[in-house]
Amino acid sequence: MAAASPQPMILRVVEPDQARKLKLSSRPASVDALINIIKEQLEINLDFDLLYEDPDFEGKLTSLTDIEELPQKAVVHISLSQDSSSIASTVLLSDVSSPERLSRWPPGPFPVPTFAFNVELKLRDGNAEYKKNNTHLQLTRDLKHDILEKLASTIYGFKAYPSDKEIAKAAEALVAKHPCLKEAGSETGWNGWKNSIKFKMGNFRNKMRRAGCQEVTVNAGKRSRSYPENESSHSNIKRPKRAEVNFLPNFPQGKDPSSLEQLRQTIVEEVKKTEKNLPLIRKMMETTFPLRRQTIVMSCPPVNELMDLWPALKIESELYAEFQRITNQNLPNTFYAELDRHLPRLMTLFRQKASKTGKTADALAEILKIHDELEIHDIHTKRITVLHALPVYLHEDVSGFFRTCTDESDELELDGVAVALLTVISDNDTRPVHHHPVRISVIIESDAVVSLPRLSDAFLVIFGLIYALHLSYPKALTNTFEFTEKILLGLESGKLSPRLQTLKNDLLM
Repeated sequence: MAAASPQPMILRVVEPDQARKLKLSSRPASVDALINIIKEQLEINLDFDLLYEDPDFEGKLTSLTDIEELPQKAVVHISLSQDSSSIASTVLLSDVSSPERLSRWPPGPFPVPTFAFNVELKLRDGNAEYKKNNTHLQLTRDLKHDILEKLASTIYGFKAYPSDKEIAKAAEALVAKHPCLKEAGSETGWNGWKNSIKFKMGNFRNKMRRAGCQEVTVNAGKRSRSYPENESSHSNIKRPKRAEVNFLPNFPQGKDPSSLEQLRQTIVEEVKKTEKNLPLIRKMMETTFPLRRQTIVMSCPPVNELMDLWPALKIESELYAEFQRITNQNLPNTFYAELDRHLPRLMTLFRQKASKTGKTADALAEILKIHDELEIHDIHTKRITVLHALPVYLHEDVSGFFRTCTDESDELELDGVAVALLTVISDNDTRPVHHHPVRISVIIESDAVVSLPRLSDAFLVIFGLIYALHLSYPKALTNTFEFTEKILLGLESGKLSPRLQTLKNDLLM
């Protein structure tokens, strides 16, 4: 008996923006084989899954997992796979702000997102035509809108208020990935895209404001034609100061100020206990984070009042957890790893400077002399020496920040002190560095917030509190704190001051 001849198949392949007929001489061996045929015949270079209209269920879509289930004459629908596009996972989120961001602004090139399927197809064809004939893609209004909308959503996922430089990076990356979008009359090829993205971000923030996203709602109600008496739209804008990823998140679903306030009161009582339930405190602090940020950013109460409201911030581990909520950065791990990595080179630079003449050289020489006279040179003594020497090397006045007193000193001397580290000693030693103090007190707004045994830990705590309480860096030590932020922690890729840029170059030599 002769073998049955292969039966041809006729498929209607439904894409997001069109449907095409595909004739096959025989049934493919597998679903994967069919996908490869569709990719080749219809020139689709994206990964996808297949759904088919199942006749057993009145034509309802069913995932195609067995090639034998597919009728000889069938309608199949292309569904982008998770691997090829973020659309499936983000289409419902593109217009909704996540309660907390999971990523900081990327340090390298901006990651251009995968656009909607029909947009990707047009860009693919446009790129091919540009490569072949150097022909730019003719943008329709709808196509440009779709590109800008997706870009704005992606940028907002990193920052609500990106800088001009960051918007330029996004525009540059867009044109680099899709050269068919390059502007013929632009010197860079993307200046027009930069302006369009900037404008779109303003519109996108308005959309997020109407959706109730707190970090942009806080800046609503500015002067307008309808409200000419309100303050200027450019004044008193509340936005991240220093690479805060989660600046002003929304309340968790199902929570309101009243329920979170009850949790806050529970935290206060738990902190008072001799044996604190630290895991419980951590969980409650995580839940109440939006309420805390709202109080700090919008009300700006005095620090002593804030610390009374949120005493868990005096617990070192909880302060570090708060820093991670704000920046997605592990403060102690990153800080000490980078500081210790640079210790040898920093000590070398300080000694080179100390060998010269001048006020800065003399001050460094005294700090290094104290270090050299120590009997033990461990990692802790090196950290203390470097943290004292760094601002001196950067030509900053440390007299207001590094303060010293004895156990019997009058605390009233701290009146008017904004931010400082107070080294408490047992004698009247007048040297600038003390490696074995009684304690180091963190001073903010004239109050001793917390005390620690080592200066390096106290410096880290004061840095964390500046972020947690939305404070400004001490003016006299701006370079030192920006060195910590931008070079040690890598939190911000913005422009460095000339002194910091020189120091960074010297460290990398």
